Amino acid sequence: MDASIIIGIALSLIVIVGLSIYTGAKKSGGKKEGISSAVVAGLIMGTLVGGSSTVGTAQLAYNYGMSAWWFTLGGGIACLILALVYVKPLRRSGCSTLVGMVDHEYGHKAGLAATILNSVGTFINILSQLLAASAVVLVVWPTMGTVWTIILAAVFMILYVVFGGAKGAGVVGILKLVLLYVSMVTCGILALNHVGGISGLSAAVSTFSAELGRDFSSLFCRGFGTDAGACVSLILGVLTTQTYAQAVLSAKSDGHARAGALISTFLIPPIGAFGIIVGLYMRTVTDPSVFVAKTALTSFILGYSGMPGLLAGIILGTLFIASVGTGAGLALGIATVINRELIQGGKSEHKLSADVINKLLIIVVLALATALSCTPIGDTILKFAFLSMGLRGCTVFAPLCFLIWAKGKVNGNYALASIVGGSVVALILGAMNLFNVIDLPCDAVFPGVAVGLVIMFIGLAAGNKNPESKLQN
Repeated sequence: MDASIIIGIALSLIVIVGLSIYTGAKKSGGKKEGISSAVVAGLIMGTLVGGSSTVGTAQLAYNYGMSAWWFTLGGGIACLILALVYVKPLRRSGCSTLVGMVDHEYGHKAGLAATILNSVGTFINILSQLLAASAVVLVVWPTMGTVWTIILAAVFMILYVVFGGAKGAGVVGILKLVLLYVSMVTCGILALNHVGGISGLSAAVSTFSAELGRDFSSLFCRGFGTDAGACVSLILGVLTTQTYAQAVLSAKSDGHARAGALISTFLIPPIGAFGIIVGLYMRTVTDPSVFVAKTALTSFILGYSGMPGLLAGIILGTLFIASVGTGAGLALGIATVINRELIQGGKSEHKLSADVINKLLIIVVLALATALSCTPIGDTILKFAFLSMGLRGCTVFAPLCFLIWAKGKVNGNYALASIVGGSVVALILGAMNLFNVIDLPCDAVFPGVAVGLVIMFIGLAAGNKNPESKLQN
């Protein structure tokens, strides 16, 4: 291995992890202040734009072309909806978590079910980030083995968020995004140049489509039901995930929250487009029958890009920390929800002990994710990511919509049934489809959301209203 590559990787990790620890340790002093729109965007993108948006997108593009865009394209659409529709309702609710809103509106049983099932959905996406990070390390050190690369990624996730916290994740998210943009733009331009420009890429796509009998140029290459479901899963997942809501709730004002979400809307989709170019190029120069698709982006950087070793190392380090940052942010979201809603009971009087518990929970969550990632559960990065987003959406989306636009009109028992019914349907069907037990004609998010919404509408029609909602107007 070229020493300059190792130096480049080390530089990326030292700068990003060092900044995370520094910003997390720096005291604001006195009055607690909200975060700016830039930090809101950094927190959103620092978590949403990770291994699935880069390594996973290139992998899926290698096999299915343009349909790999749905993770970043759907993420951008979700941020737009978050900015235009959800900012004010979330911020005026008076709750620090989404499941806290469910608890206040529908009762503790519904809140408990939402806490557990939403956390399971978020947890699944941590697996995809660990797998993405391992793909980066395996290309650099193939003899290390998958288990040790996953453990290494988990250790960096702990350093990233335990010492940095939400503020550290947001500030570092800005730096990470800048480095990630430079990295993906560089890779995309080089790949486009190698393949012969737009005309060469179009010719390659036509060739793949003819050979495999599926349209690589279509956003619905995997089938309308599957790819439309992927988009819906992303939208619902972002709107119902604590990490993204936490960014909005932590903003200085509604304006800062909305601006941060809008910044994310326009900056997220292009990253996926550059990853697609790399994935398609790599299919033209490798043998799909033996090439490991999840290493498409990292293999391009090391063996096919022609870039200097130092730059290649910096980009690999950035991709690694992108996966680490996303996994860390998701772990922070799970820990926050479990701590505040289950352990603290929605109260936060003992801030020091709450912070300690939060950090311990993060370590426990990442340790469990590491253990599961080291088992032969499969390694299709974006499939785990889409399943995760869909499950989160099916858990909270229907009750969240009704508590915002039909406050106090649905009894908590119906909300509980909606939360459990929708998420269980999505989880079972999604897992069976993921492991090829069944072949669904559409994404599992559709039947899951449908079940949840139908139950909530039945509750609305029943007219057995909540006696009193605790949510603020």
